[in-house]
Amino acid sequence: MAICFSSAVKPANHFTVFFNPAPKKPIFKCSCSLPTVTTTEPEPVFTSVKTFAPATVANLGPCFDFLGCAVDGLGDYVSLKVDPSVHPGEVSISEVIGPSKLSKNPLWNCAGIAAISAMKMLGVRSVGLSLSLEKGLPLGSGLGSSAASAAAAAVAVNEMFGNKLLPDELVLAGLESEAKVSGYHADNIAPAIMGGFVLIRSYEPLDLMRLNFPEKKQLLFVLVTPEFEAPTKKMRAALPAEVGMPHHIWNCSQAGALVAAVLNGDPVGLGKALSSDKIVEPKRAPLIPGMEAVKKVAVEAGAYGCTISGAGPTAVAVVDNEEKGKVIGEKMVEAFWKEGNLKAVSMVKRLDRVGARLVGSVRAPR
Repeated sequence: MAICFSSAVKPANHFTVFFNPAPKKPIFKCSCSLPTVTTTEPEPVFTSVKTFAPATVANLGPCFDFLGCAVDGLGDYVSLKVDPSVHPGEVSISEVIGPSKLSKNPLWNCAGIAAISAMKMLGVRSVGLSLSLEKGLPLGSGLGSSAASAAAAAVAVNEMFGNKLLPDELVLAGLESEAKVSGYHADNIAPAIMGGFVLIRSYEPLDLMRLNFPEKKQLLFVLVTPEFEAPTKKMRAALPAEVGMPHHIWNCSQAGALVAAVLNGDPVGLGKALSSDKIVEPKRAPLIPGMEAVKKVAVEAGAYGCTISGAGPTAVAVVDNEEKGKVIGEKMVEAFWKEGNLKAVSMVKRLDRVGARLVGSVRAPR
């Protein structure tokens, strides 16, 4: 997010925020502009691998495009294998299990773009790969569906060739995919790969900070997803071009409070800050039928805070007790139906502290 102040001489009372940076153009073969991080081409360690990448909650209220976290128990799977029928240095998508409108062309598929980007970074030129994607997340849900596919694919390629890429390099590979779908932002792809809470300190150069929520402290997310698709590009188009200085200062202070709450293991403070966005949520909530009522009901029922997950339409509330979270989720579902005429489902999930990982493999013969 670039900020251009209106005056270099005196304090400004407004500034311009550019929410839609030009996306980087992904390409089909392993010839994109990503850096090659290996000096010699690696050989496959496995003949096939299977990976999982979790759902994510981005923005977290006032932290638009620079903070997100991973959610346990939801996500996408990628199966990858060495395939002699695929041209060396390329990826073929053999199967997509899930939404029928997803393309099997690697150029237009999140998993394919990320896999090719990872191959480029590894310098893979002599091996062709076949990829199968199993979608566990609905499209346009606000739970990082595209990022989960990209993360699982990038990690699959990395595991296939000996786990040579570092987490921030894997995030760069995933960002190539995210740029194609929803813009060049890492607050989904970074926590999908790294797990936990991840703060994006800068994009040029990419600088990621993992924030550790204390393991002994309880933190749960009530996720309520209505039957309503909110495409990220459409929701980003609703954002204001200019933001007043008072709202800028407010959001900065709330983002700082949220980071402090994460590090201190304070779900109450986390929820309070998460509910306090004055820039993005006020523009997006009216586009999701019933969202404003759902947030109100969640807080009244005992949630520490509630906001839109990512671009929506999923609503996310913060609690520290699972049974309490289930009750709050039921009330949020009722509110979506009563105020928005939308059917919805609720889940109570914990923080995923691991991120994308290998879940199965077949070792290559020596």
